[in-house]
Amino acid sequence: MTAIEALGRLLRQSHHARPDDLPQMAMRAAPLVGANAMIMYLVDHRQRELLPLVAGDAPRREPFMIDGTLAGRAFTTVAACVSDAEADGVRLWVPLINGAERLGVLEVVLDGPAGDTVVEDCATVAALLAELAVTRDLYSDTIERLRRREPMLLAAEMLRAQLPPLTFSTGHLMISGVLEPCYDVGGDAFDYAVNGDIAHMALFDAVGHGSAGGMRAVMLASLALAAYRNARRVGFNLIDTYHHIDRAVQAHDRLGMITAVLAELDQRTGSLRAISAGHPGGVVIRRGKAVKVLPTPTALPVSLGHHRPPVVVEEALEPGDHVLLYTDGITEARSRDGEPFGIDRLIDFTVKAIADRLPLPETTRRLVHAILEHQDDCLQDDATVLLTQWTSPAPADSDTELPESDNRAPLDAVG
Repeated sequence: MTAIEALGRLLRQSHHARPDDLPQMAMRAAPLVGANAMIMYLVDHRQRELLPLVAGDAPRREPFMIDGTLAGRAFTTVAACVSDAEADGVRLWVPLINGAERLGVLEVVLDGPAGDTVVEDCATVAALLAELAVTRDLYSDTIERLRRREPMLLAAEMLRAQLPPLTFSTGHLMISGVLEPCYDVGGDAFDYAVNGDIAHMALFDAVGHGSAGGMRAVMLASLALAAYRNARRVGFNLIDTYHHIDRAVQAHDRLGMITAVLAELDQRTGSLRAISAGHPGGVVIRRGKAVKVLPTPTALPVSLGHHRPPVVVEEALEPGDHVLLYTDGITEARSRDGEPFGIDRLIDFTVKAIADRLPLPETTRRLVHAILEHQDDCLQDDATVLLTQWTSPAPADSDTELPESDNRAPLDAVG
């Protein structure tokens, strides 16, 4: 049976499927592509482990650590990996990707070698399973429960439900964000949207970490997110968007304060425009160097905007440039000895990760984990990163054929 026929059968089965049914659907799809078994693993919220989603006659499995395992390599590199033959067959690990968002990996057990056709067929099935995991997660708590390794506080529950997917790509532009800690929050939030040729990006840091369990900060951040989306969907420019958010926060909490960075990037030209409202302005990285630290502040923090008009900063990007936006929880993170992580260390780590040619979401994952390690896994404040790469100019004609995805599961053979 061809991969297309296997997909057709999976789709017909999926219309009434729950997340609990996905492991059985994966097992039924296995023989359709010449495999003995398919087992899904989903990444935990801290992006440290791959957790098996098992039910029905899917074989029982234990979680894997991402770092130091073959399954983890498939996840971090977004490439299929194959191991030597074991007692029950050859194992092929295929990344589970929804668009550019990494969800986990698919373990495929084969009798024989993993040829190119088999790898491609398994990647196609994995893509559908990833899509089903995302859509079915909207109607059930099964996947969310699996991905949690500890209880989530109410403030984090409220805020995380409002965040966009961690990674998105248009083929000409990729955006990837991470927010730590996962199970508690202090008022950080990020958002993005790509409307036509313009990518809209924002980071917010609401004052009030630790007050009433962080709830006041979360309410402020939630309000800023809603006002930002409302302004964006009306079609406001950056300055009007800033004032719209400012008025919304003032009307709700006159003493509340939020630092923010609002940015727009034109995919056709690489023109970057940004407002830094009492927030770190961001860094432009080009060919292995930090070539520009964006001016800051260019506006007062949100709720004080009526005192001074904002200024929009413009920067011309080159293809391949990265724009790093971050909250002060990154640079102010301190070790046990009181040493701050600092902007220089942040830039140095990001430049080295980019030089390693890691996928963008892997760069952000490793960066935030480096922050956590610097503080012995105990953050004093939220640490949030939003990293954008402009890879190439988008064509002016929106009907032009989209670029081929890089996520086609090339084989990474391991002996």
